[in-house]
Amino acid sequence: MVKSTKERLFDPQVIIKKKTEVYALGRHISLSADKARRVIDQIRGRSYEETLMILELMPYRACYPIFKLVYSAAANASYSIGSNEANLIISKAEVNEGTRAKKLKPRARGRSYPIKRTTCHITVFVKDISLDEYEQVSKYPAIKKSRNKYVTPVYDPLYDDVDITGGVWDKK
Repeated sequence: MVKSTKERLFDPQVIIKKKTEVYALGRHISLSADKARRVIDQIRGRSYEETLMILELMPYRACYPIFKLVYSAAANASYSIGSNEANLIISKAEVNEGTRAKKLKPRARGRSYPIKRTTCHITVFVKDISLDEYEQVSKYPAIKKSRNKYVTPVYDPLYDDVDITGGVWDKK
């Protein structure tokens, strides 16, 4: 049923999108982007526990920094949205090229060869499949902020013995 504009304006329920996806970002990792992509392609779309097992058993040097990123993304998810590790999947994982450190290697007869040290940026997105992505929320909150510019003071019995002219230490 399609609601008219007038009905939508006075509808007390609004559907909002909840946060179900958390990420971890590793920048300037001393690794070629192509070598990191070879490992990332193997774990994309898998569950968190399966990903950790795969990364422990793969024989590539790129596995360790990616393992740390996946572990960090799961820690971020448990902290920020309170999710369980069994409900996590790797929803997105991407590798971007980083900066290249250029240096010169001294060679024989006074020559030098350029060496390019490549880095990459790896982002791992983790999604909790147990959470609903959308939630109905009341359009009008129960407690509204006061628009009063001046706030009335609240009585506190702690300061009963304080004189109006000075503080506690002014008395002798």
